[in-house]
Amino acid sequence: MKKILVLCTGNSCRSQIAEGYLRHFAGAKAEVYSAGIETHGVNPKAIAVMKEDGIDISAHTSNNVNEYLNIDFDYVITVCDNAKESCPYFPTQATKFHYNFPDPAKASGTEQQVQQQFRTVRDMIRSYSEKFINENI
Repeated sequence: MKKILVLCTGNSCRSQIAEGYLRHFAGAKAEVYSAGIETHGVNPKAIAVMKEDGIDISAHTSNNVNEYLNIDFDYVITVCDNAKESCPYFPTQATKFHYNFPDPAKASGTEQQVQQQFRTVRDMIRSYSEKFINENI
């Protein structure tokens, strides 16, 4: 079984969404983890937009990347430039992937505009995750 780690700055939005979709698309073919360079807690808006798409991430936790240093990952996916630049060395042969998704937590405007930004990023991550699983797992 393949092991996938998704890294972001705070493990609150993008990496949580990616973890949810990667688990969904991989099923029993992969173990998926997410972590941050820091931990900011799981963003309630990320939980809400994933629920709209039928995926429950409400039980996810915000984890620090140092918690996973002893796991031999097959793939490490960074979903923001800061995580890519700050990613610690993993003593593994993990293949690294990177895609800099916009941070929906930084969206501004009306509540509807912010929610739409979360949906837009969610949809981008869903497409990326499905393609990743189809090509690599």
